[in-house]
Amino acid sequence: MTPNWFAAVMGTGIVAVVAAAFPADVLVARTVAEIFWLIAVTLLTGLTTALARHWILRRYDALADARSHTMFPFYGAVAMAVLTVGAATGSAGHELLGGAAVAVAAILWTIGTALGLVTFAVMARRLTRPHQVAPAPSWLMPVVPPMVSAATGSALVRHLADGAPRIALLVLCYALFALALSAALTVAAVVGSHLVRNGLPDIPLVPTLWIPLGVIGQSVAAINLLGGASGQAWLHSVGVVYGTTVGALGVVTLATLVTVTAGAFRRGLTFAPSWWSFTFPVGTCALGANSLGVALDSVVIVGAGVTLWCALLLIWGTVAVNTLRHVTGLLGERVARDRVHAYGAAR
Repeated sequence: MTPNWFAAVMGTGIVAVVAAAFPADVLVARTVAEIFWLIAVTLLTGLTTALARHWILRRYDALADARSHTMFPFYGAVAMAVLTVGAATGSAGHELLGGAAVAVAAILWTIGTALGLVTFAVMARRLTRPHQVAPAPSWLMPVVPPMVSAATGSALVRHLADGAPRIALLVLCYALFALALSAALTVAAVVGSHLVRNGLPDIPLVPTLWIPLGVIGQSVAAINLLGGASGQAWLHSVGVVYGTTVGALGVVTLATLVTVTAGAFRRGLTFAPSWWSFTFPVGTCALGANSLGVALDSVVIVGAGVTLWCALLLIWGTVAVNTLRHVTGLLGERVARDRVHAYGAAR
């Protein structure tokens, strides 16, 4: 059990979060949001139990993962999984949980934010030290959770009455946004310079190139959602200007990634758990487009968000089916191995 599997929770939960954010006239989105929220809750519960069991029964392996420059970054996925499910609970889960949905969402937001700040601090400390492995796009994972906290925290701001607590949470969310953005730019510069010098990563790692796209989409969503929650015209304008500028960069980045990934498939890219890297970034772009479209009152940009969400559903379905086949194959191999061992012991 390794933390990279929590990317499946992120990729599933973001489907629900985006669907719940769409206008009310997108009727099918509400039902899809509830279904994917329930799937995400199930996955989060199962994987959290498995990870806890892993730390208890295989503590040496778990510590090795936590110390690894390759595996530790995916602990950021644990934090973002909690935050994503929390956001989905507050929106898609409202019909089933009623008033408790907001309370549960607030608890999950607090847990996810705390975990994200821990992974942020650890990764920031490691970046100041010499490292023996090549920088990878996955290094963004542990520093991005505060950005997810900023975006998901905007919904909690709306539930607070005017006063000091509301202002404090809003300021905290903007601080988390700035913290994550500055760190993401630093890590992106390190990773980008490495890619320029050494070329694209090996074919199995090409899906991880999509991770920076998630930062772009999430930042556009966060600053526009916070601008809307603030009720301040100037913060709304800041969100629109940032979203328009960075959103244009996102379009170019998305087109480039599609081209690079298509080339990787032609060269033999086969399924690996890293395929979940396709899902969350596309979801954040859909959420960012929807948030910017609402801020600008633009049907075209909201429509772009809906289009990206439809593409996300297709991507999620493809990755989920391949994941089930992969896991089934692993379980089959383990059963066969156990039978061989049992037969050998019996003889």
